[in-house]
Amino acid sequence: MEFARTRTPDELPYTVVRPERQTMPLVLASPHSGRNYPLDLLANSRLNPLNLRRSEDSFVDELFADAPAHGAPLLAATFPRVYCDANREAWELDPAMFDGPLPDWVNTASPRVCAGLGTIARIVATGEPVYDRRLSFAEAEDRVRRLWQPYHEALKALIAETFAAFGTCLLLDCHSMPSGLPGPVRADFILGDAHGTTCAPRATRLIEESLSALGYQVRRNEPYAGGYVTRHYGRPREGVHALQIEVARALYMDERAIRPLPEMARLRGEMSGLLAALAAVDWSFLRR
Repeated sequence: MEFARTRTPDELPYTVVRPERQTMPLVLASPHSGRNYPLDLLANSRLNPLNLRRSEDSFVDELFADAPAHGAPLLAATFPRVYCDANREAWELDPAMFDGPLPDWVNTASPRVCAGLGTIARIVATGEPVYDRRLSFAEAEDRVRRLWQPYHEALKALIAETFAAFGTCLLLDCHSMPSGLPGPVRADFILGDAHGTTCAPRATRLIEESLSALGYQVRRNEPYAGGYVTRHYGRPREGVHALQIEVARALYMDERAIRPLPEMARLRGEMSGLLAALAAVDWSFLRR
């Protein structure tokens, strides 16, 4: 199983793969596919290594790895979501997890914190508690400054570079979702634009129609309307658009063993085809 590698001090907590020349105003990001599990997390967790990975958006960075070949950069976190969640505010922290009071400016009451899934997660996606002890605020602060902040600095830089080159930017924030979601219709993909507020409807519709043409069932905003990244960076009135893409894990991976299925190669090829089609779009309609 590929995980549990300690990061060296001079190593960035993310990867950026750039095209030889960026030819379209898209940026792709994968904040939850990181699988370099720090030794301090493994030492202080109640969970075995496999269960720690339940919150991962496993292999999503690989599904969209052809983005640079089609003219768009791809950013991926290398640190795991359960250790520090880049799709949260920097300081969404659960006071029950810590051995002392938190600073007054920490957000301790967001819905994500109440669900146990703040910037530092209290539980994994299946509901089991992560830690066998309380953490110090210094530990949380260290993770935010070493991991969360550099990731977002890189994302902001990619958006700014893209906007400068094209007069607009569309951020595709890429995630995966577990099986068994509620709803009358199966969902292979869910597109989240915060109910039309973070992305031009025409762009959302274009991607929805492209996925539907591949034979996939596509839903919008239910139950995933977009997280912190989508809502924070998506500012259509300023020419920056953000769309969250959730891919059903059952399409490409064994969810219990956290292993790719043979179908993953086909899905990656289809996502490469989707990106090739997006590269041919005239995106000038996204400009302010």
